[in-house]
Amino acid sequence: MDAGARPDLETVWQWLGEVPDPEIPVVSVVELGIVREVAWDGEELVVTLTPTYSGCPATGVIELDVETALRSHGLHDVKVRRRISPAWTTDWIGPEAREKLRAFGIAPPIDGTAADGRLAARAAKLASGSNLAIACPRCGSKRTQSVSRFGSTPCKASYRCEDCLEPFDYFKCL
Repeated sequence: MDAGARPDLETVWQWLGEVPDPEIPVVSVVELGIVREVAWDGEELVVTLTPTYSGCPATGVIELDVETALRSHGLHDVKVRRRISPAWTTDWIGPEAREKLRAFGIAPPIDGTAADGRLAARAAKLASGSNLAIACPRCGSKRTQSVSRFGSTPCKASYRCEDCLEPFDYFKCL
């Protein structure tokens, strides 16, 4: 990048929108809502990330991928910050990303079940023994069954469709 020239923040957001999540490469870190803020601090570009949960093993890879992507566009003075408060929520996943997850074979989180302000209603539903009706991403059936609270990555749970009999991951609501 030319000395003194710096891209506008919209351009930087576009570049970051091309950085795939390392565990779910069909969506970008921007689409998942992991990138929280992009700002210039003098000549330094500061990118703030919120991992899907504080112990996410992919966080270091995401930070490196973001930095590498920005450097590939000619930015050299880049700082990546990690912010864990407020905690990431599945409410930050946009509608397009939810459809990409479904097309990839991962059931997206059900709207309104994230732990933000609706925790009491969600906890009551789960405590009553009722299972959330998770639609199968392959056939659309809601006749699905939880197999394990833990799936292929810590942010997903394992389910099985009782109609098409296919196993699938459900992106847990956090």
